Amino acid sequence: MANNQVLLLQPVNGLGAEGDTVTVRAGYARNFLLPRKQALPITQANKKYVDSLLKAREAREQKEFEQARDLSERIVKTSIAIAVKTGEGGKMFGAVTANDLITRLMEEGIELSKKQLLLAAPIKELGSHTATVKLHADVETELKFEVVSENPIEEASDSEEEYDMDDE
Repeated sequence: MANNQVLLLQPVNGLGAEGDTVTVRAGYARNFLLPRKQALPITQANKKYVDSLLKAREAREQKEFEQARDLSERIVKTSIAIAVKTGEGGKMFGAVTANDLITRLMEEGIELSKKQLLLAAPIKELGSHTATVKLHADVETELKFEVVSENPIEEASDSEEEYDMDDE
């Protein structure tokens, strides 16, 4: 099997970031990477291009890190309360999921993807909860939120008191 060395011009999932020199199968390079202008074959002329790509990559990664850190600070300062419908005794109907949290964060002006919000399981209880938000490889923060009832909590009534067995 023939392999080729190529220079990546942009990040490719599972392969590398721009400026990386990778070895791939000849067919993958010829039929996929090169026609889509995601890579260049390694030649002497392209070696100089590598340096400029590495500088651009470093600047991009630094910018992404700064943006993730700023977003992390905004998330920590954000106070979120999610109102849910409840029945007797404060029992929730349904659960609060990652999608609910993402929608609520969008209302606050914070956009996250579902992959960034790590919620172990759907929330099925009222009260304070936390979820982990992974914004960057080096930036992770905690999102604290409250799950509250949108209607007053009714105490569970004892149904046994309503029926009197001595009437017969």
